[in-house]
Amino acid sequence: MEEQEVKVDCVKIDEVDVDKLVEYDFLAVGGPTHNLGMSKPMKGFLEELKIVDISDKKGFCFDTRVQSRFNRFDLNSAAKRIEKKMKVKMIKPRKSAIVEGREGPLEKGTQKTFRKLGKEIAELI
Repeated sequence: MEEQEVKVDCVKIDEVDVDKLVEYDFLAVGGPTHNLGMSKPMKGFLEELKIVDISDKKGFCFDTRVQSRFNRFDLNSAAKRIEKKMKVKMIKPRKSAIVEGREGPLEKGTQKTFRKLGKEIAELI
């Protein structure tokens, strides 16, 4: 977030060194919704996260998902499940990026929405 002068590291979930997460003030964690829940790599990451004390951190959770009759109301989003397992203070409600079809693209306006959300989060942290 160059505009807000916030330093950001973006790391794939299976490449995160959970021991280093204590060095961060804020954690944004998210991934795709698979079979109405979290992906296997995300489940593994959250299991590993149990060994680190990040209770003093702030966070935000997000996911990508296809809009369907099974998850129209955020009932089966990965973000909802991630949020429950993260032991941090959430500074914004979870958010889903709706994908048109399995491979995308993102629903029109999603990038603008998340850019605005990023600016809001940068101001809060």
